[in-house]
Amino acid sequence: MKKAFSLIELMIVIVIIGVVYTLAVGKLQKVSEKKMEPSFLNLKEYLLTFLKDDAQNARLVCLDDCSECTVYVDDEKVQSSKSFFDSSVEVYHYEFLQGMVREKKDVFFNEENVQENLCFSFNINKSGISDQVIVAYKEKAYDYTTFFETTGVYDSIEDIAELKDEINQEVK
Repeated sequence: MKKAFSLIELMIVIVIIGVVYTLAVGKLQKVSEKKMEPSFLNLKEYLLTFLKDDAQNARLVCLDDCSECTVYVDDEKVQSSKSFFDSSVEVYHYEFLQGMVREKKDVFFNEENVQENLCFSFNINKSGISDQVIVAYKEKAYDYTTFFETTGVYDSIEDIAELKDEINQEVK
């Protein structure tokens, strides 16, 4: 007596495998579609998620009191969302001779070419090079001056200034 599967049994198994595969792939796609929530710690990575295909740069723009921010990709509005910070944010850059210097606010013109009050702005290009700034917010300082490293988080602007001064002394 031969023991073998009939054609109907094989077709049923193939259909069951197909259904399981379809359900699994659908769940995996939903997991990968979840958008990253922006924060100062992952701001570079967040903006890089918008740079697909031929896009060259992404910019986060927050106006007035920083209650709402908009992402622009190659100067085209892509997404608006509630901000993850408030207008108490301070932006600095480091200069060799002067130390920490507070950034002047950029000029921003909206789609109708009307100038608006800019609270915060951050740019990054496709190669991962971002604005070389240091952001102070709620007793933390975030260092975006490194090119290929993750964002540095420090307890204060003074800590970053000391580190930059030490690096400058080593270079001399």
